[in-house]
Amino acid sequence: MIYIKDLMSGIHIFKALSSEVRIRIIELLAKNQSLNLNDLASELNLSNGAITMHIKKLEESGLIDINTTVGKHGIQKICYLNKDKLMVDLKSSTVENLYEVEIQVGHYSNYQASPTCGLATKQSIIGDFDDPRYFADPQRIDSEIIWLAEGFLEYRVPNYLKPNQSFREIQFSMELGSEAPGYCEVYPSDIYFYLNGVEIGYWTSPGDFGDIRGTFNPDWWPPHLNQYGMLKLIRINQEGSFIDGCRISDVTLDQIQLDYKSEMTLRIAVTDKSANKRGLTIYGKNFGNYSQDLLARVLYDVHEVKS
Repeated sequence: MIYIKDLMSGIHIFKALSSEVRIRIIELLAKNQSLNLNDLASELNLSNGAITMHIKKLEESGLIDINTTVGKHGIQKICYLNKDKLMVDLKSSTVENLYEVEIQVGHYSNYQASPTCGLATKQSIIGDFDDPRYFADPQRIDSEIIWLAEGFLEYRVPNYLKPNQSFREIQFSMELGSEAPGYCEVYPSDIYFYLNGVEIGYWTSPGDFGDIRGTFNPDWWPPHLNQYGMLKLIRINQEGSFIDGCRISDVTLDQIQLDYKSEMTLRIAVTDKSANKRGLTIYGKNFGNYSQDLLARVLYDVHEVKS
């Protein structure tokens, strides 16, 4: 996902999307996954020179990438989407009081895992498949993908607030999926979220996806295993708890009772409470379709200090 935090920083993308032709190119690539320049020119009834100009602007904006390959008719330039989502935060320019941290998926502080389970760095599998003992291996902090059929991963989130500051909203962004042996497109799993032990709700992952290769997966990652997940945004504020803008519970920050002294822990779990108990997979920046780890964002208010 391309995340534009303020409008000015996204000007190059807005300019790239100011052309109907370039929007049609984006639509074609989204539908076909990848196309060469000749295919795009033919679909849009344009010359190769004209299509090259549009492709250059889209590439410069970061919306698409181009790979050069050798085909039957010589060297071909293959175009594909760099990201499949674009999010623009229209309110961020007015939000001055915030901080965010990216936590590697292997930096969990507590865990419980049942097979099928495992974890891997961008170089190799850690230990053996389906052996929970390797979740305690020192190398696990470098993990970029973790999967388990039942259990949880718990992460400590830094609290940088000062005595005159209070929490307004906490956000978590991560790429998640279910966990099937190999992969299974239709494999629903109820994944629960807890903040400081308080259940804030759950999301049902539709499946464990492996139909196409994950964009950021290392070359050695086997094609018969899960390839990518779905990017989810969790928000907890004074109005309730939400995933991708949809309310998942009425739990508010007041109920969690956080202040500047509080420790914060996020737990992601599949337990007996899950009606669809089909595991979870979490992807780091070197696996899946999104180049990010677990992103935590804190918005806060500043209060006057009384003398």
